[in-house]
Amino acid sequence: MAKEKMNVTIDRDGCISCGVCWSTCPDVFEQNQDDGHSQIVKKYRAGAKLGEGEIPKELEGCARNAADGCPVQVIRVE
Repeated sequence: MAKEKMNVTIDRDGCISCGVCWSTCPDVFEQNQDDGHSQIVKKYRAGAKLGEGEIPKELEGCARNAADGCPVQVIRVE
């Protein structure tokens, strides 16, 4: 049986705030207004952990494109 949801993580310490992820996939990623780094949008966030979340399978392609475009490769989709 196929997995219904995907885990997404961002190593926020390694984020360089380039904006590729939130411009590529704004349904999953956004810029944190306090530190400028990427974070998971609240809807899919794992509690208070800004860099961890769970997304529906239909957003996998979008999230993977953002991860592939990240110049410092700090995004994981599993």
